[in-house]
Amino acid sequence: MSKFYLSKALRKKIAEHSRYRCSYCLTRQKFVGAVLEVDHIIPRSKGGLYEEANLCLCCSFCNEYKGNQLTALDPITNQTVQIFNPLQQVWREHFEWSEEKDRIVGKTPIGRATVIALKLNWQELVETRREWITVGWHPPVD
Repeated sequence: MSKFYLSKALRKKIAEHSRYRCSYCLTRQKFVGAVLEVDHIIPRSKGGLYEEANLCLCCSFCNEYKGNQLTALDPITNQTVQIFNPLQQVWREHFEWSEEKDRIVGKTPIGRATVIALKLNWQELVETRREWITVGWHPPVD
């Protein structure tokens, strides 16, 4: 697969739009110790274009777990639904924080399916969120 050049200006615009955090799990770039990746919301392997309208900031874990998925199974309705699109949908309409604020809870079929497909509550991240909570770094404030 060929590499595409991402200009510094476009990367900055994507990062600013994503508020320098993962568009899926909301982990802030300054907390992960590495630059967040640029994700193709519709993967290139599925016809997604390399343009601003299809790009968001994403942590390496969410990007890896998402892979080339466009859909996932909602565990409550057993229906296949689209994975959350951070450029077309609002995070808080599909997700909320658990009472303890350490887990992401899907509020809609899209939210529930995305939580599972992207493993938004993998154990190490939940433990890390708990640590961030103790120092006031989590949950992110919109």
